[in-house]
Amino acid sequence: MKAAILQLNASDDPAANLAATRAMLGDAVAQGAGFILTPEVTNCVSTNRAHQRDVLHHEEDDTTLAALRSDAKALGVWLLIGSLALKTSDADGRFANRSFLIDPQGEIVARYDKIHMFDVQVTQKETWKESAAYRPGSMAVLAQTPFAAIGMTICYDVRFPALFQKLAQAGADILTVPAAFSPVTGEAHWHTLLRARAIETGCFVIAPAQTGTHAGKARKTRDTYGHSLVVAPWGEVILDAGTEAGVYVFELDLEQTAIARGRVPSISHIRPFDGPL
Repeated sequence: MKAAILQLNASDDPAANLAATRAMLGDAVAQGAGFILTPEVTNCVSTNRAHQRDVLHHEEDDTTLAALRSDAKALGVWLLIGSLALKTSDADGRFANRSFLIDPQGEIVARYDKIHMFDVQVTQKETWKESAAYRPGSMAVLAQTPFAAIGMTICYDVRFPALFQKLAQAGADILTVPAAFSPVTGEAHWHTLLRARAIETGCFVIAPAQTGTHAGKARKTRDTYGHSLVVAPWGEVILDAGTEAGVYVFELDLEQTAIARGRVPSISHIRPFDGPL
């Protein structure tokens, strides 16, 4: 089947981001894609928490989610909204970083809240504490579709192979890793991590990404690495989108999953063990 990644350069304006995403979605469908994926925080890229409180919504009121569900139905496609930043009812006011799989009827098939929070000091000048603004999820999610079982993850999750192994053991054919990756860590680790997750699991890994410098009201400028990636189950990179925002269409041959696992069935060889002491 044909699938497509939408590589975005989102700002902190959800309305502008939605307009750009919808235009790209239409373009992807015109190119024949039946499964389309967007990056992490499709609706709003921002480090300004006050601004986020002003422009974000709860899931049931989110205009981006409602519009993209409507578009998926009108266009008759499967759509992975990589993630949306959403308000929650948590007492501490933290947001959710939530991925959605939408079917061709516009229904939400699955939701996944990012489990691992990006709390790091990349360099002396680049420090992130995602958990200050976002509450972590706690549930791994495998979504069933007519064409594949899809294991859902988000960005920093890619550094935690146990999550990917568990999804593959549960039957995943495709692992999604929508991201807004740091340029520093992206240059060092992005390709290696995604290829490793594909090779270890025998799954396709599809990673739609944010790219470039993101416009907004925050004092701290946000840049992301781009290079949306599709990795085949044997570890070959079949799409690298570089750093330009746009629509990237590719062929998804799911027979490759069975072939790769037939050659090296490591997922079925995982054994329990004791220690270290």
